[in-house]
Amino acid sequence: MHELSLCQNLMDQVNELARKHGARSVSSVKVQIGQLAGVEPLLLESAFTIARAGTIAEQAEMITEVVAPIVVCNDCGKESEVTPSNLLCLACGGNDTRLIRGDELILARVELVVDEDPQTH
Repeated sequence: MHELSLCQNLMDQVNELARKHGARSVSSVKVQIGQLAGVEPLLLESAFTIARAGTIAEQAEMITEVVAPIVVCNDCGKESEVTPSNLLCLACGGNDTRLIRGDELILARVELVVDEDPQTH
């Protein structure tokens, strides 16, 4: 299950952000998963439960957002949101397209819990 490996990499990034900002815990982690990324959202969420154990994000919720593929047509220059099984340009019907979104896995947001600085009050 490569989702566990992906989650371990995500947790490395989350732990670094938490350390950098002096967080005492992480409340949520949001990821964007392209439909063509080869990542199954439910498996990623399940793997996250394992990867977060014993970390600063042990109680964190994972929020997944699935991102549809977007192509740009090399013939007409238009961008189209397409389905994973049909990467044709929706504007002109051309098949000379380039994928510009939809194959990524992005750590989009991490919500940290930090103690308020008593000196600022």
